[in-house]
Amino acid sequence: MKRLVLAVLVASCIAAGTSFAADTKIGYIDMQRAINTSESGKEAKEQLATRLKKYQDEINTRQEDLKRLKDELEKQGMLLSESARAAKEKDYQQKLKEFQRFTKDAQDELQGKDEEFTRKILEAMEKVIQEYGRKNGYTFIFVKNESMLFVDEKADLTDEVLKLFNANRKK
Repeated sequence: MKRLVLAVLVASCIAAGTSFAADTKIGYIDMQRAINTSESGKEAKEQLATRLKKYQDEINTRQEDLKRLKDELEKQGMLLSESARAAKEKDYQQKLKEFQRFTKDAQDELQGKDEEFTRKILEAMEKVIQEYGRKNGYTFIFVKNESMLFVDEKADLTDEVLKLFNANRKK
């Protein structure tokens, strides 16, 4: 009797598994590629590049000022009085601290903006993916990552979702 119950249980599990597998539709998105090639992603890159250039120009100017101050200090250091040399050294150290603070603030601001842009794109992309999955009967849509040992290229939905994402953005 136990064998009969076990056989029925195994048969029903196999039938259910086969039925589930037949109805299962799986796809994946290469999210990094989608973000980088989307219109929003390209605009975000341009904005970040513009900010980076502005900061880089300011950094270059400040570096030149620091170099000039240091050169003056080295050349005139022996000729200046103790108090004048101390004042120049203090001025140089103050400008050096300001420069270091500025570069750190610039890096933090750029990183924060990059994270903000990426988060906004991901949130919008997620909505499009969910809508696409519902409309097209997908059971699962995964994000492609390095832990995926094998993925069939036919299951790649990146281009289709990207078209929808860019179209939704224009609305």
